[in-house]
Amino acid sequence: QVALKKMPLNKRSRKELVVNEIRIMKENSHPNIVNYIDSYLVDGDLWLVMEYVDGGTLTSVLVRVFIEERMIAAISRE
Repeated sequence: QVALKKMPLNKRSRKELVVNEIRIMKENSHPNIVNYIDSYLVDGDLWLVMEYVDGGTLTSVLVRVFIEERMIAAISRE
């Protein structure tokens, strides 16, 4: 199983951020982060293929759950 992140490439400034994100993901692999697998251009969108992590996106968790600062520090340390 994999996860796909679909990113529109219709803005020039956005393209630079996307290229940077891919470069960083390619260069870094760690058991505690979601790892990059590959990427494809599909109809003007960039599809990033990453390993699948159950539980949803980090953003969806953060908008529903209050996390205390000490817990954020522990998560960041890991």
